[in-house]
Amino acid sequence: MMKRSKFGLVAAALVWAVSVVAGTDFAHAQDAKGADKALERPFVEHRIALQLSDSDPVRQGLIVSISYKLLEVYGPDSIDVQVVVFGPGIDLLKEDNPRRQQIDSLIAQGVTFNICGYTLDTIERKTGKRPKINPKAKLVPAGVPFLLSLAEKHYTIVRP
Repeated sequence: MMKRSKFGLVAAALVWAVSVVAGTDFAHAQDAKGADKALERPFVEHRIALQLSDSDPVRQGLIVSISYKLLEVYGPDSIDVQVVVFGPGIDLLKEDNPRRQQIDSLIAQGVTFNICGYTLDTIERKTGKRPKINPKAKLVPAGVPFLLSLAEKHYTIVRP
């Protein structure tokens, strides 16, 4: 009986080790594609995801100012900043948002702004019209699963 449980433990450890070495993540393949930016920048030392799920202009301002401060403190080459907006938070990335110029500047400096496709689909289904969003924003299938995939890739999730 003891031999069986040791064998199972060794087998499980071996499967885990192979998946870590191979870099596979089968369970979250759909959202993992969007979360692989860190793989494109293997030398970043810090990874942070800023979550925005409401349309409060004060919170929008916090997202923008925190993003600028992170770039200033760590430098754009050593930090990966992912902003994930969903629900009413998508207002930040609407085409006519007053902060559009600041957002475009942050994108030019390497900050990625991700917008929830599920939220956009829901709005379109309810109103018959899809909101016009900043074309530089990156569409992800769903915001919360995308945040989870980032957390699993060792991003710190912050909701200012």
